[in-house]
Amino acid sequence: MHPLLPVLIAAADGSFPPVDGNVTYLPAHDDGLESIVSFTGHAYVSSRLDGEHLADLKPDGLGAVLNPEVQLRMAGPDGTIGVVDVTMVARGVGGGTLPRRHDLDDHPRVRYARSLRRSVAVYGSNQGLVTIGLGLAGRSEMSIETSGDGAHGRALIQEALKLSPPGEPLFAAVSPGNARSLRAFLACGFTPIGSEVIIRPESDRLGAVGVQ
Repeated sequence: MHPLLPVLIAAADGSFPPVDGNVTYLPAHDDGLESIVSFTGHAYVSSRLDGEHLADLKPDGLGAVLNPEVQLRMAGPDGTIGVVDVTMVARGVGGGTLPRRHDLDDHPRVRYARSLRRSVAVYGSNQGLVTIGLGLAGRSEMSIETSGDGAHGRALIQEALKLSPPGEPLFAAVSPGNARSLRAFLACGFTPIGSEVIIRPESDRLGAVGVQ
């Protein structure tokens, strides 16, 4: 279990890290991805780089850890940096009936989900599709792709909650600029708990900063 997972689960229960302005450094994720997860006044960097490799950039848990220079250092010149998303969570309710789909493997949303998550299951209807898999730090994580308006998006989010076991935290990462999606998740009972960005570092970066 990645040490970030219990932090996320605790936050889902309303128990947050101390508001001390600090950054906690954790190992990189098993799939080679790295991340910055920020809560109010405290942040977690999961990376093969530690505090010594980032100290000159003065990252802190009050926002500076998300400075572009920090993310670029973590990624290296040829790495990739994801979007800074709002981390949201709700509880599953069970009883889902949305049919499983095995004909959407080439759909861009499904390909993207499988590039970041494991054991991704795909469900769908004429309103759109839902993916649920094991995402950041091994948490249960969902995404949707709607073929209609905001009402369709809310319906798909509600279906995703029904596909998740009752009481189990279900996470979603939502771009803050996608206001319609953000409103839909809020309307369906998702709570913002922080922010996150996922980084896929280049392998050469590690030797360049002396990490073996």
